[in-house]
Amino acid sequence: MTAGSDRSLWYRAAEGDAEAFGQLYDRHARAIYNFLYRRTASWSDAEDLTSAVFLHAWRRRAEIELDRESALPWLIRTADYTARNEWRSKSRYRRALAAAHLLADHERDHADEVAGRIDDDQQIRRARAALRKLPKQEQEIVELCVWAGLDQQAAAVALDIPLGTVKSRLSRARKHLRDLAHFPAVENQS
Repeated sequence: MTAGSDRSLWYRAAEGDAEAFGQLYDRHARAIYNFLYRRTASWSDAEDLTSAVFLHAWRRRAEIELDRESALPWLIRTADYTARNEWRSKSRYRRALAAAHLLADHERDHADEVAGRIDDDQQIRRARAALRKLPKQEQEIVELCVWAGLDQQAAAVALDIPLGTVKSRLSRARKHLRDLAHFPAVENQS
C-alpha cells in the first residue's frame, strides 16, 4: 500500500484523518459529479447527490474496507445507489402530488442557468434518450466504462460481475449505439 494510494488514504480517513478524506474527495469528486450528471441530466441534482455520496462515504469510512487501490469503483456504486434512492423518493413525491391534484406543469426557469449549461443539458438529454434504448445491463456498462471512465476491471468490481461479462455487455452496447443513426459510435474504453 503506497502512501498516496486511495487505500492508504481511506485507511487514514477511517482513523479520523479528515485531510486524507479531503484528498480522496479532490481525486474523485469530479468523476462522481460527472457520473451523476449523466445519470440525472441535471447539474444541480448532480451537485447535491455528489455531496450526499461523500457524506455517506465519510460516515461509513470506518466500516468499508477497499478491495482495490482505487476508491472510485466503491464511490461509483454508492453514487448509483444514491441516485436510485433519490429517483424513487422524487417519484413517490410526484405520485402523491398527482393524487392530491396538485401536480402542475413545471417549466424550467432558464433565467438562472448559464447558456452553456443549457446546451449541456440538451446534449445530455439526447445522449440519455439514446442510452435508454439499450437494455438496462448495457446502459450500466456504458455509464461506467464510457461516461465515468472506469476501466473494465473497475466496472466489474462496481457491478460485482465477472470481467468477461463486462466485456461482452460493452461490446453489445457499442454495436447497439452504432446502429442508432443519431448517436455517434462509442470509442473503445479499456
